[in-house]
Amino acid sequence: MKLRSYMLQKSGRRPNTVYLPYTFDNIQSLKYISFGTKIIECDVRADSLSDNTISIGQEIIADLKLPFLTPIHVFVYEETIVIGPLIGIFTAGFTESSLRPIGERSLFFANLLTAKDDTKAYLFAFGSHQINWKEGTITAYFYNEQRWVQHEVPFPHVVYDRLPNRKTENHRAIARVKERLQHEYLIPWFNPGFFNKWDIYRCLQKDEAAVSYLPETHRFTSFEQIEFLLSKYGHVYIKPINGSLGSSIYQVRYDFEENEYYCRYRDADGNKLRKYHSLEYLINHLLSRYNLETFIVQQGISLLRINGQSVDFRIHTNKDRHGYWRMSAIAAKIAGQGSMTTHMNNGGDVKSLDEIFPDPVERESVLQKLTTAVLLLSESIDTHLDGCIGEIGFDLGLDKTGKVWLFEANSKPGRSIFHHPKLKESDRLTKELFLEYALHLTEKSLFSPEELFQ
Repeated sequence: MKLRSYMLQKSGRRPNTVYLPYTFDNIQSLKYISFGTKIIECDVRADSLSDNTISIGQEIIADLKLPFLTPIHVFVYEETIVIGPLIGIFTAGFTESSLRPIGERSLFFANLLTAKDDTKAYLFAFGSHQINWKEGTITAYFYNEQRWVQHEVPFPHVVYDRLPNRKTENHRAIARVKERLQHEYLIPWFNPGFFNKWDIYRCLQKDEAAVSYLPETHRFTSFEQIEFLLSKYGHVYIKPINGSLGSSIYQVRYDFEENEYYCRYRDADGNKLRKYHSLEYLINHLLSRYNLETFIVQQGISLLRINGQSVDFRIHTNKDRHGYWRMSAIAAKIAGQGSMTTHMNNGGDVKSLDEIFPDPVERESVLQKLTTAVLLLSESIDTHLDGCIGEIGFDLGLDKTGKVWLFEANSKPGRSIFHHPKLKESDRLTKELFLEYALHLTEKSLFSPEELFQ
């Protein structure tokens, strides 16, 4: 069906009637109007004086729980006028504060909920405690005109998962919410779960085209395994399978001339470099508190350097209105002094591509290499993992020969790179594409649900 967008307004005429523009097709066949999961029967009539405004009676506005009237997309599905999409962003950590209802992450969500006027979507944040299962409604947090407001709305067309961490995601109550909304109400839920480094590595290994981007990686099994990789590559990274933000990453390097092992890592006091006479002593001293079966050991890469500091790249991909992957944002991350990673909390810095590649020919070559890689990797991950995936954040590197390597893929990428003044356009684009994909899922759930719920 053809997608339309119209301005909504309250009708002062019949309170239980919807007046559609005369440009609408087959008005006489329409008997219902819906918003989210709420659907009501109504009287539908043509408005001979309007070509772009839908007038809705006051009783219908109240019954549908429309929070406010705005330009919005309108679908026609069988005998029903569908207003939407109504998009819920599911998270946790809500507080009693009216200024910061989601605690320290309130600014993050305010930015995510702020879209251009022509986006044409109702967009809100909610958590498990805001759901009224008996009434089929949610106490939704909208961010309008620089302030947080609450409205009671029906269950949404689509849910975007932005839970803060794996611990919260694994909470029994959270899991029940996801299960009920997806399976009882058939609501598409996108970007469910956190990626596991080992699972991502194994799924990409199945794709011949993706394998060339993968550093050699193994589940930790023994000291001998690390020794073998050190003899092969000179240095390795030891990482937690479910780690994030550069936490608990150790770079181990072997100096053949000195017969010494060096380890870089970060603790509460900052970046550290330690020397050890044996690998066993290094592991027992620094990693004894961890279950090493939950770690991977990865080939070290000699990265491109700028002013002596290693550089890698944060790249976002998003699905668009038609469900196709697009590269939406790219930035270079430069490692901080004494750090083995480029994470900002380790002292790293964000730069735009033109700041580190002033030569336009070189810059375009790098951009093409990285774009080709992330689009291929996005498709591969999407193919091999279950669920609706609409956004991925990648950390990629270039070695000294110009070869591209994948370090990490993240299903809930942060947005701190967009603080860079030259990335404002990318910030806007990622938000718009996230909404486009929600619109795509809304259409799929209406017109071809079998493709979503197999």
